[in-house]
Amino acid sequence: MDPVSLTTLLAAATMAGWVDAVVGGGGLLLLPALLVAAPGLPVATALGTNKLAAIFGTATAAATYTRRTKLDWRVAGPAAGLAVLSAGVGAALAGSVPASAYRPVVLVVLVAVAVFVLLRPRLGVVAQPQRRTPARVAVVIAVAGVGIALYDGLIGPGTGTFLVLAFTALIGADFVHGSAMAKIVNAGTNLGALVVFGVTGHVWWLLGAAMAVCNIAGAVLGARMALRRGSGFVRVVLLVVVLALVAKLGYDQWMAR
Repeated sequence: MDPVSLTTLLAAATMAGWVDAVVGGGGLLLLPALLVAAPGLPVATALGTNKLAAIFGTATAAATYTRRTKLDWRVAGPAAGLAVLSAGVGAALAGSVPASAYRPVVLVVLVAVAVFVLLRPRLGVVAQPQRRTPARVAVVIAVAGVGIALYDGLIGPGTGTFLVLAFTALIGADFVHGSAMAKIVNAGTNLGALVVFGVTGHVWWLLGAAMAVCNIAGAVLGARMALRRGSGFVRVVLLVVVLALVAKLGYDQWMAR
């Protein structure tokens, strides 16, 4: 890899770490950067190398949130445990599902998320503990630990965003605490997928390690900024990331043919 491509890729890893730490969606930056910087790289190897970088970033962000805010481990713990297994299953199936099959569904979901957040300006800005019923807790654990984790192993980009929305919409967490729980679960999804990609030989270890260092730096900055600026800031970043995901997937669906 030439120096310019490597420098660009490391910069993308830093920015991806920042975005992931605040609200998720760093894969939107890092996966395309990997595929452009390393033409001919198999998609599964790009996914595996991205997971190697991302697991360090999400783990660092999770540790930063844990030190500075109170996490609901009764929700995040079981969801993260399930996520390791579910993401591993998704990674084992990666490549068997064509992009054309999932892209329209994800687009519809993302547009619905953007509309939902815009129409509910107080969503995630203030915690709503009354929404945290046993039934809703069971649902969010299943949604985060099975459904979203399976998606992360299969595809990846947007996972952290989906997790934040699940915790805020289903159990009334504010965006800061929702993002904190999302990092714990996202670390689990990255671990499960990385193990499978590593065993099957789909990880570029040296490049992934270099990207991981940059991802950690971005994650520390992002987590500290989110904690300092609060839920309103996270909400704005969330909307920007969702709209960027919609634009990217829409371009891939209708223009890049």
